[in-house]
Amino acid sequence: MDNYLQNALLPALHRMNIKSAGVFKSLANDTAKIKSLYLLIPFSSAEMIVTIPAKLNADKQYQTDGTEYINAEYKTPPYDRMENIVLQAFPLAPKMQLPQLKSERKERVYELRSYESSTEKIYANKVQMFNDGDEIGLFKRLGFNAIFYGEVLAGSKMPNLMYMTSFENMDERNAHWKSFVDDPHWKKLIAMPEYKNNISHIDIMFLRPTDYSDY
Repeated sequence: MDNYLQNALLPALHRMNIKSAGVFKSLANDTAKIKSLYLLIPFSSAEMIVTIPAKLNADKQYQTDGTEYINAEYKTPPYDRMENIVLQAFPLAPKMQLPQLKSERKERVYELRSYESSTEKIYANKVQMFNDGDEIGLFKRLGFNAIFYGEVLAGSKMPNLMYMTSFENMDERNAHWKSFVDDPHWKKLIAMPEYKNNISHIDIMFLRPTDYSDY
């Protein structure tokens, strides 16, 4: 998978003018029975999602560089299962932001969060909390280095939203979250009756970028 992503897929995406694709692995990958790999690709339109496969099929360099992956035998597939999640950017964060990190890649922490809600209406309330409630503004003011905030349009845990923040290391991550929960605006926000019980489940994934990730 690393060889394919580094030497075939990412260069092909770059040729399509997709310059900032992120590739991440779970911090638990070294000891986990199931290894996880996350690929984040930003698209400027929904149409791009549909046209990518055809463009890859027409890219001769990609076909050559990715032949081991593309032509893998059924007995030796390069992965167990694949999941695609389609997200639409929040109104107040319409474009992905590259993180401004200076630490070594092996020290960095990318935190990917998924917030599920009980119903579509309750989910819309949580999205509103991020936008109109200025939860996004609070993350920005506290320096969370957020990369994206998005509504899941297609995925396995709907209705849900996802977002990713980034930190120099785990200690900095912990310090930022302490400042978040202690912030007066957050305390005011979670005390508001209209935002009560709008999350039913949270998944938190701690990730690190591969050496060949674009950020």
